[in-house]
Amino acid sequence: KKVTSHLPASLSLLLAPLLHFSPRRRTLTLSRYPPSQLTKRGRVTRRRGKRKGKTFFDRMNNTFLNMASIGDFDPLNASIPATKVEITVSCRNLLDRDTFSKSDPICVLYTQGMGNKEWREFGRTEVIDNTLNPDFVRKFILDYFFEERQNLRFDLYDVDSKSANLSKHDFLGQAYCTLGEVVGSLGSRSEKALGGIQGKNCGTIIVKAEELNNCRESVMMQFCGNKLDKKDFFGKSDPFLVFYRSNEDGTFTICHKTEVVKNTLNPVWQAFKISVRALCNGDYDRTIKVEVYDWDRDGSHDFIGEFSTSYRELSRGQSQFNVYEVINPKKKGRKKKYLNSGTVTLLSFLVDIDVTFLDYIKGGTQINFTVAIDFTASNGNPAQPTSLHYMSPYQLNAYAMALKAVGEIIQDYDSDKMFPALGFGAKLPPDGRISHEFALNGNPQNPYCTGIDGVMEAYYQSLKSVQLYGPTNFSPVINHVARYAASVKDGSQYFVLLIITDGVISDMAQTKESIVNAACLPMSIIIVGVGPAEFDAMVELDGDEIRISSRGRYAERDIVQFVPFRDYIDRTGNHILSMARLAKDVLAEIPDQFLSYMRTRGIKPSPAPPPYTPPPYTPPGQPIQTQI
Repeated sequence: KKVTSHLPASLSLLLAPLLHFSPRRRTLTLSRYPPSQLTKRGRVTRRRGKRKGKTFFDRMNNTFLNMASIGDFDPLNASIPATKVEITVSCRNLLDRDTFSKSDPICVLYTQGMGNKEWREFGRTEVIDNTLNPDFVRKFILDYFFEERQNLRFDLYDVDSKSANLSKHDFLGQAYCTLGEVVGSLGSRSEKALGGIQGKNCGTIIVKAEELNNCRESVMMQFCGNKLDKKDFFGKSDPFLVFYRSNEDGTFTICHKTEVVKNTLNPVWQAFKISVRALCNGDYDRTIKVEVYDWDRDGSHDFIGEFSTSYRELSRGQSQFNVYEVINPKKKGRKKKYLNSGTVTLLSFLVDIDVTFLDYIKGGTQINFTVAIDFTASNGNPAQPTSLHYMSPYQLNAYAMALKAVGEIIQDYDSDKMFPALGFGAKLPPDGRISHEFALNGNPQNPYCTGIDGVMEAYYQSLKSVQLYGPTNFSPVINHVARYAASVKDGSQYFVLLIITDGVISDMAQTKESIVNAACLPMSIIIVGVGPAEFDAMVELDGDEIRISSRGRYAERDIVQFVPFRDYIDRTGNHILSMARLAKDVLAEIPDQFLSYMRTRGIKPSPAPPPYTPPPYTPPGQPIQTQI
């Protein structure tokens, strides 16, 4: 307080979050610096939770099965930053709280932690004096995860003093949204009415999202060695390279290993591709350390030497600047005539801009969500508390939690928010016909429900009207969605089917054939198992270990993700956290599955629509002022 009392109002407001820093705030420092410095100073969060899908590092590690690890290289936990999105905020027609001038607005962004509803301040824009139509310059930089529901709250204040305490300033209104809602909007631009003051028109807020370019760059590099030290008694060395990026605390994180080139002192390693984020976290001047080893079968690889470089140096390409002396510090300190342990030369350096999931979303691709719910008798009588379909007045059942957790995230990427909702394994009124593909809303010609709340309502109504029966057949609902996906293969739409089930599948052969057929279509399948049953057959459908096949034909790509809901239930009874964990894991593979389809079909994202800001409302005869 002593510090801020002597500062200008705008500066003390910006410093306030730093003076009240909490170590629990993820990526808190990101919004404190201009975009040009973010890659150097921004904190990088680590993705938690096991990713089942095959990542770049998984494929890379397959090459090194005969190589013991150097250090603690765990590709699943390697700290590769998430995609970063830059948020820009503008407002129109804010309330005027000042008597002799216009308001002096500031925007404060709040985020929520995963699994709780506590709002934490993320950052503040600058103060813009004397305007009701601010275009804020300071950006918010957020980590973006498709698989998480990232809730945002924007509060607007009219700054009246030097105080950093927001309660000392006039509240102008607030708006809520999710990050997915913004990036999923046309042109990644969302406009919302400000609320929070009863009986007042608080104006509007315009939130724009843009993916930062340095998250998308990859580089293809190739190196060769010359006259490396001989380490093997009966032959020459078996050299390989290990790359590390430096961290802010002076430590190093391993980010790539080349293959071993056997029995040579002049190796030429294969070209490899690595993201700039993994190599240097987007900071072109950050130190990159490269160690050279002689491979030994027992894992005790012999250290040949090391050298340091940076992305900026490497980007010069093949030149005299990119011939590096390999130095062994111990040898250098021991031998006066020691020059080096050989050299490593950069042969090629090629930068590539990766097309991302967000490029397609910005270009207008829609994610169509369909849910299919298991109504077989093994779930138990819905009127009994022991049933998996029991409708408790106090909490959601497992089916409802899984549906809500996944649906509330995917709905942000569907413009019309109309979702087909199906059931299977029940007897339908009035004649008791068994169906494995019925509309939850009772309308087979139009099974669409309005929003996730509409799907939930249709699910509850179905429980009251149908008779739980059996068997558990998946293929009809998979084929249902596949028919729609087969009619739209131009990249404008992608389909996600969520199947929630309690038990062992009855039509395994037909389901495998349906999945193999669907693998060449723009669709993914999520299967959530609820209840205590064993789900061994579902692991086979998942196809992470062995690609699923039917009649000797293998699926073109992996499109199924299976998880048992019991693995995500929070032991303290925090259902919000349980749902967040479930959604994070089951949706994590969707962007990669989406991109694999688009790439194999050669489908490029459509160009994003030009940025558009509608003209602000201006009372007749009054000129509008927009200030920066």
